[in-house]
Amino acid sequence: MGIEIQHQINNENDTSVVAAAAAPVILGLQPSALVDHVARVDRSLLSRIPGEPGGSFPVAPEELKFILSEVNSHINAYPESTSPLKTIAGGSVANTIRGLAAGFGISCGIIGACGDDEEGNLFVDNMSSYKVDLSRLRRKKGPTAQCVCLVDDMGNRTMRPCLSNAVKIQAEDLTAADLKGSKWLVMRYSIFNIDVIQAAVKIAKQEGVSVSLDLASFEMVRKFRLPLLELLESRSIDLCFANEDEAAELLRDEDKADPESALDFLSKYCQWAVVTLGAKGCIAKHRKEVVQVPAIGEAKAVDATGAGDLFASGFLYGLVKGLSLEECCKIGSCSGGSVIRSLGGEVTPENWQWMYKQMYTKGLPIDNFGVASSGTGFC
Repeated sequence: MGIEIQHQINNENDTSVVAAAAAPVILGLQPSALVDHVARVDRSLLSRIPGEPGGSFPVAPEELKFILSEVNSHINAYPESTSPLKTIAGGSVANTIRGLAAGFGISCGIIGACGDDEEGNLFVDNMSSYKVDLSRLRRKKGPTAQCVCLVDDMGNRTMRPCLSNAVKIQAEDLTAADLKGSKWLVMRYSIFNIDVIQAAVKIAKQEGVSVSLDLASFEMVRKFRLPLLELLESRSIDLCFANEDEAAELLRDEDKADPESALDFLSKYCQWAVVTLGAKGCIAKHRKEVVQVPAIGEAKAVDATGAGDLFASGFLYGLVKGLSLEECCKIGSCSGGSVIRSLGGEVTPENWQWMYKQMYTKGLPIDNFGVASSGTGFC
């Protein structure tokens, strides 16, 4: 890791934390930096691992080791790479922040911790290559979190993160300096980080920072629904993203658990509520305004990993730029559509160009990042 990158990261015992540089517009709270191991596999493997297919739920270190050992014998060949595994910096929040920085040119930073290991170096190198501010990322002794992302032949992904022995930022590590001057804080719901989430929300409200929350997975909502409801009912979440499965779990005890009902429920507590519907697009509500926007791009995904995360990138970009609710949804659909065209939660340069073309074709505003970097003559 280079000297310049090293100086961006706070050591475990450094309490000064943040330099006096201009605060990023959007910050992501990811208590544990994460490295994704993405592989396209046959479905038989999914029956051999803990948890339900399609969700995301933590596994123990020995379970992670078992899954990784089984991957090679269940690999399905795919055209994007000759390697059976694609290893990249990951995590829902990191995907969203990287997308905002790489695809939309928004200044972004990460709050969290990474280990002093090879995976920690990989996370740092990847995120810094997109000019993500790492001054709020603490370097701690210990392993960096890892996640296996298994993609079936329909493009559906099953995620199994291993967080139990990984370094993470603690609630008491957070300070007002982490958030001061920023506009948005992006978070992902997790019962295992609930104390950090609550501490971050408290500071964000004190600093006038708006808070975005992703509901993470239907498994997380199902197993830990009550703390989530308490968080929402605190009215401290300004923007909430849920997919169709998460929305159903959120309202499982209600007479109606359809996406529209979930949207109405979320909008009681959040200024902006969004329910993504996969190939059917999304529905969103801001105060009394409700919009429905179709999906953009191919119906069949190569890999759905990061689709919701990149949708959030586009939607947040629209909010930062003061665009309408419908425009925010359309840009979210464009960016979500860009990441499903290849394996993993990192958008390739050619797929960013695809997104810019979609935005231009649909009359959506694009800044110079889209025009200047395209070289395609579509503008």
